[in-house]
Amino acid sequence: MSTEEIRLNVEKALEEIRPFLQSDGGDISLLSIEENNTLVKVQLLGACVGCSVNQMTLKSGVEMTIKKYAPQIEQVINIQA
Repeated sequence: MSTEEIRLNVEKALEEIRPFLQSDGGDISLLSIEENNTLVKVQLLGACVGCSVNQMTLKSGVEMTIKKYAPQIEQVINIQA
């Protein structure tokens, strides 16, 4: 899978999970895909920033969904503003 295809698949994954985040007043933005297309950097926005369960959301929601669309992704990390 090319870098562009991976990026498109990651964006599709974020589009799938975005409504759930937005329903709680949050959102997510893709910052970059690095380390030979195995690491995704995102930024949680809005209510997600101060949420006490945002790491659980990141791992069990965002990362799991991204891996469904782009299995070569090994890790998703949140970069705080």
